[in-house]
Parts: sequence; C-alpha cells; structure tokens
Amino acid sequence: MKKGIKAAGPDHTGIPSEARRKYDPEQTRRNILDVATEEFSAMGLTGARVDAIAERTNTTKRMLYYYFGSKEGLYEAVLDKVYGDIRTHEQDLNIGELDARSGLHTLVEFTFDYHDKNRDFVRLINIENIHDAKYIEQLKTFKQRNASVLRTIEDLLARGVAAGQFRDDIDAFDLYLMISSLCFHRVANRHTFGAAFGRDPSHPRLRARHRAMVVDAVLRFVKRED
Repeated sequence: MKKGIKAAGPDHTGIPSEARRKYDPEQTRRNILDVATEEFSAMGLTGARVDAIAERTNTTKRMLYYYFGSKEGLYEAVLDKVYGDIRTHEQDLNIGELDARSGLHTLVEFTFDYHDKNRDFVRLINIENIHDAKYIEQLKTFKQRNASVLRTIEDLLARGVAAGQFRDDIDAFDLYLMISSLCFHRVANRHTFGAAFGRDPSHPRLRARHRAMVVDAVLRFVKRED
C-alpha cells in the first residue's frame, strides 16, 4: 500500500467506503422498510429476524440499527409507514371536490381496494392489536395523521346533510368503524372463512360482489329517509 493512502474499510454504519460512494441513503432506508414490512407481517415482531432483513436488503445489522436504533424501532417505523401510506392515498383522492354521495362512494371503494391489495397492512394491524397498540402509541404523529380520515368523513356528512342526502345523526367515527370493519374483516379472516365454509372471500367473483355490497351497505346506512 502506498504511503498516505488509507485502506478502504467500514465506517460506523458498517458500510465499506467503496459501497458508500454508490448507495443512496434514502433509497436504502425505503428498501429496508419495504422488506421489513414483509418480514414483520409474516413473522410478527417476535418472530421477525433482523438478520433476514439485512440479508435481503444487502445491508448489515449495524446499518439497520444505525437507521432505526433497534428491532423495535424498525417495527415502529414500519407501522408509521403503512399508516402514512393509506392516509396519503386517501388525500390524493381529492374527495372534497366531489359531491357528498360520490365522495363517500369513492372513499368506500378505495378503502375496500386498499385492504384487498395491501394484505401486509392488514396483518400488521392484527399483530399490533395483539400488542395492545403498544408500539403505535409511541409514534408522536400517529393520532394527528390518522385524524385526517375523520375530518374527510365529517365534511362528507355535513355536506350530505346540507344537500338533503344524508341523515343528520351519524358520527364520523362510527361511520369509519363500519367502513373499516367491512373492508378489513374479509381480508383478515379469509383463511378461517375459507376453512369453515369452503369459499375464499378473495376469489375474483366474490371480491367484486363484496365490493358492491359494502358500498351499497354504507350508502344505505347514511341515506336520509323521506
């Protein structure tokens, strides 16, 4: 080795200097979160292995701890991401630009489709409920971020009442509980339903029918009776 030239080696993140010149920190962080989402949803907090996540992202345990502090910190970051994603997509619907009935119809269809396509999200919710929401409650912006969907529904209800379309005795929290329950249950319990009744709720034919059924149930519930 020539005098004055320092050998390439890892820094405090465990990344060799040559690799440090090639990697994008933000992209690396996103990749870690994507893989960790799959690992935690499949194995739970207890069963998930940081080694497995590091291997699948071509990183090291040291790097994961550098970004997230601990296995629990990584799990919390995953929860923050998956809830943030659904709230962001809801806002992108621009429901405020639609009339109340169309806006509610759009929100219900979106919620149904999101749960159907993002089953890791459903599994993570189940896992966090097993932990009594212990880790979610430690997220500083969690409640503030999730309040957006209730504000959206409050606005829809107010406009629907003003237009003579909706009942005036519905609480936004109650309505979202109804929407979420109908969309969540068929995904979270599809395996036990399939075993008990021999029918898979995720079958394309049943999926289309259930989607229409959920939308119809919610719109009938809010409809003002003359």
